[in-house]
Amino acid sequence: MTRSPRLVAAALAASVALLLSACGGSDADKDNGKIAGADSGTEKSPSPFASADGIDRPEIKLPKDDKLLFEEPGDAKEASVLNDNREFIRATDDAIIRGNPKSSALRFYAKGEALKVSVDWVQQFVDAGQSVSGTVRYYNRKVTFLKDGSAGLTYCGDESKAYNKDRKTGKRSDGVTSSSDAYVFYNLHLEKDSKGVWQTEQMLSKRGSQQCR
Repeated sequence: MTRSPRLVAAALAASVALLLSACGGSDADKDNGKIAGADSGTEKSPSPFASADGIDRPEIKLPKDDKLLFEEPGDAKEASVLNDNREFIRATDDAIIRGNPKSSALRFYAKGEALKVSVDWVQQFVDAGQSVSGTVRYYNRKVTFLKDGSAGLTYCGDESKAYNKDRKTGKRSDGVTSSSDAYVFYNLHLEKDSKGVWQTEQMLSKRGSQQCR
């Protein structure tokens, strides 16, 4: 099965809406945090570790052949949002690599519609017998704090050096078929939970984004 590296699920592939002005999804979107068909069974939670902010977070260790590069936050106030976004992205790759849509780390950093889409995304890789490898660079990360206490976040992803990998053979795919497809623009809405974690609640993306080139 041929697919672009780190292919965004169809539900994500939409024109980027103005999430920066949104206050969050509807009650139906949040669905009390329950994901249909994804909460059955059991999973051993990743070992937590105490971060600098005192929050016990899932410890995520990615293999050496999966490299995610992030611009360092330039503003202390924005750092908490950007750092939790970084861990959400790492948790997603971890779930794909381990073939586990029920990842508790993924649920630590996402909720509502964003979690539903992420679970479906991971499941697509599992169904295709694929994993991920290579390098993805995330840049132009911009945070907007909203009046209701939530935050909007936009950023770009460069997947020109990213590949799918066959889960059984370990063979890598040829990567993207065109250079323009390697650039993805992301638009997220995040809300801080009771522990102080910025969870992604909504997200949209646009592959082949000119503004990210």
